[in-house]
Amino acid sequence: MPSLLISTRKGLFVASPSDSASGSGFKLERGHFVGDNLSLAMVDPRDGAWYAALDHGHFGVKLHRSDDRGTTWTEIAVPTYPKQPEGEVQKNFFGLELKWTTQLIWSLAPALDKAGALWCGTIPGGLFRSEDRGATWQLVESLWFHPDRTKWGGGGRDHAGIHSILVDPRDPKTVAIAISTGGVWRTKDAGATWTNTAGGMRAEYVPPELVNDGNSQDVHCLVQCAATPTTFWVQHHNGIFKSTDDMASWTELEKEQTGAPSHFGFPVAVDPKDPDTAWFVPAIKDEKRIPAEGRLVVTRTRDGGKTFETLSKGLPSSFAYDLVYRHGLALSPDGALAFGSTTGNVFASTDRGDSWSLVSNYLPPVYAVTFAP
Repeated sequence: MPSLLISTRKGLFVASPSDSASGSGFKLERGHFVGDNLSLAMVDPRDGAWYAALDHGHFGVKLHRSDDRGTTWTEIAVPTYPKQPEGEVQKNFFGLELKWTTQLIWSLAPALDKAGALWCGTIPGGLFRSEDRGATWQLVESLWFHPDRTKWGGGGRDHAGIHSILVDPRDPKTVAIAISTGGVWRTKDAGATWTNTAGGMRAEYVPPELVNDGNSQDVHCLVQCAATPTTFWVQHHNGIFKSTDDMASWTELEKEQTGAPSHFGFPVAVDPKDPDTAWFVPAIKDEKRIPAEGRLVVTRTRDGGKTFETLSKGLPSSFAYDLVYRHGLALSPDGALAFGSTTGNVFASTDRGDSWSLVSNYLPPVYAVTFAP
C-alpha cells in the first residue's frame, strides 16, 4: 500500500502503511514544513518526485521538490505572471480588480508528453507549464488572454482559479481543466487553443440568462476514468454532473432519483477501471457547508449515478461538522481511499469505502490528500 501525503494548514504530514491495531492501514510518521500552510502536494509517477506548494500569505507562494521521498527538499521556481501593462485595469465578472500575481498554487499535474514537464494551475485563473521539473515556468498565454476570461468569477476566493488538471491517457496533448468559477476547458494541441466544454451544465446561482453559460459553471472538481476516458464526473456547486461522450454533453444527476443525502460537496473520485463507480463527500451548501445533521458520510454510486449508497461505518454519526475540500479525497492505485477534513480528521478505507478507520483526529485543517507509491 502506498504512503499518504496530507497537506494541512500547518504542514505536510506523511502516513505510512501500517499493520497497527487501529486498522486504518496507515500510521502518521513525520511532518515537513511544520507550521507552514501547505495548499497542495503532488507525486509525479514518472520519477517519484514529491512536490509541495506552500502559501505564506503576505510573504507569497513557494514551491519545493523532493527526489528522496521527503528526506530533503529543494526550493524551485514559482509560476510568475508577466508584468501587468502599465495603466491597464482588468476586472472579473463580479467587477473586482484583477492583479497579475500568483495568489495560490491550486493544482499540479505531470505533463505526459515530455519527461520532466509539468502543468500548474493558480489563482487567479492562469495555467503554467514547466519543461524542467519546475526550474522555470511559462504562462499559457492562449488561455490567459482568452476573451472569455473576463466572464470568470471567484469561487471560494475573489478571483477564479484552476483546481483540476487532467492529462488525457489517450493523447498527452489533450488536457482538460476545471475552473471555479469558469467551467471546464480543454485543449487538444498542448495549450495552443482552448474550448469550453461545459455544455449541459446548469448554474442556479446566476441571472437567468447565464444559467447554461459555460463560463458561469462553478465546477468544484473534475475527474476522468482512466480505463474509459470518454467518461468524466463533476462535483458542481449545485449538483453532480456526468459525461459519457467525451464532454460533448453533460447530464445532471437528480437527487430525487438517486436518493443521495446531498448533491453539494467539493471532491469526487472515480474508479480508474470502472467508469460507473464514483465516490463523493456530501454537505449542506452555501452558508452552512457542514454534513447534513452533523453526520459525516461518503456516498458511492456503482451504476453510473442511478443510485447511491451512503457509507458511514466507522465515521462519526453525530456532532461531526467536517467539510472535505476538493483535493481532500483520494483513491490509490490499489483501491484504498482516504479523506481529510477541515477539522483535522483523516480517515482511510481499504475496502472501497464499505468501512472507514481513523488515521488521525488532531491534525490542522486538511486541504489535500494524495497517495505516494
